[in-house]
Amino acid sequence: MAIALTGCDRRPDKGPVIVSAIGGTPALVDAARGRPDSAQKLMVDALAQGLVRFDAAGQIEQGLAERWIVIDGGLTYIFRLRDAEWQDGNHVTADQVVAILKRQIAPGSRNPLAPFLTAIGDIVVMTPQVIEVRLKRPRPDLLKLFAQPELALVRTNPPGGSGPFRIVAGGHSPLLRPAFDRDRADPDDQRTLAPETEVRLIGERASRAIARFAHRDSDLVAGGTFVDWPILAQASIAPANIQVDPAAGLFGLAFADRDGFLADPVNRAAVAQAIDRGAATAAVRPNWASTEQILPEALDSAAPPVVPVWSQAPLADRVAAARAQVRLWPVKPVLRIALPTGPGATLLYGQIAASLIAIGAVPTRVAATADADLRLIDRVAPYDSARWYFANACAPCGAAALTAMLAARDAPTLEERSHRLADADLALAQDVAFIPIARPLRWSLVATRLRQFQPNPRAWHPLNRLRADTSYPQ
Repeated sequence: MAIALTGCDRRPDKGPVIVSAIGGTPALVDAARGRPDSAQKLMVDALAQGLVRFDAAGQIEQGLAERWIVIDGGLTYIFRLRDAEWQDGNHVTADQVVAILKRQIAPGSRNPLAPFLTAIGDIVVMTPQVIEVRLKRPRPDLLKLFAQPELALVRTNPPGGSGPFRIVAGGHSPLLRPAFDRDRADPDDQRTLAPETEVRLIGERASRAIARFAHRDSDLVAGGTFVDWPILAQASIAPANIQVDPAAGLFGLAFADRDGFLADPVNRAAVAQAIDRGAATAAVRPNWASTEQILPEALDSAAPPVVPVWSQAPLADRVAAARAQVRLWPVKPVLRIALPTGPGATLLYGQIAASLIAIGAVPTRVAATADADLRLIDRVAPYDSARWYFANACAPCGAAALTAMLAARDAPTLEERSHRLADADLALAQDVAFIPIARPLRWSLVATRLRQFQPNPRAWHPLNRLRADTSYPQ
């Protein structure tokens, strides 16, 4: 779709901030029931903050907790809660907070962060305003996990949160207004009621969101991915309004089925080395850098990221070696590739398919959730640990790699954990469980009135951290 409209940003600096989130209808959902989409995450983060939150730069700031300390060598986190209220006006209590957190990490929870919170031994109430999180193993990244929208404190009965916003008009495009916060606002300051402090949140597909912004009928388009980038490339949006996050995470193909041809790691390596990553990324976005390693850097591993042994060879030599390996198989292997719908995914598939055809394989595209041999993983890392990368790349992986990852997870000290993570990186490379292609592509369209917006590695932009106006409650 071509949007032949000027992208010059002349949106007036008045009235509610209009936000288009690429996704479904905004809703206050319970992450224990499954992974929320972009619009749902924005809604949850706006209505139900966690103990801590991300600020505009992706750094930790106060949420429901006004302060915290870490003691016992990193095994105990103590949070003191602010004097806050639920949406119905009742006070938030430590008992309620503990119950909500326990529900999110309980066995059977479908919260996507639950597998990375296994170090939590218990969460207990110390006083009506103080809770304690007791760990079995040190986890210096715990606050980054608690800041994620998936761990926002959502009450289910009655449904609601503690802010920083309240719904003042519902429907498919709810209007949100900052909640009164006695700890952070002057009760005599009526500026908090100005229309400029409100946010209208709209969930819609990318083409409509881009068109709305191009018409100057919105201030922010959030949740853009590689899938929709080609639509944006056809729109006349001023470059100053296009913000690309330096997102950390995984973008590549996991070997989802290991039967037949893909049962042998040598054959999986042949597929991995044959893919022209530069052509695949350039087909979507010319300056989208490719990668051949799972980890972006060492992170908390004791060793530099493992690079495949074939990575230094010219692409032509890699393709020739892969073709020779495929010819050893009695029939041409058919490889099902699971991708989302959208023009970016179509361009990506075209390049991957061309690489596979060049070595004698037969690619076929299937739906993102269908049975497949190769499945696209496109996720932003919620925190900076090699374990998150390995766990998401291992979908599935072999016994040796899985054993190495479990050893890293259960390591009693940070030093031992770092060495076990290095072992897991090597084991995963030998297992050839994942084909790295790039880092996640995340973009937003941002009006100049949103002076506090900042691209960041979490690719997360809270609705209460968009404007730098001092009358805007933070």
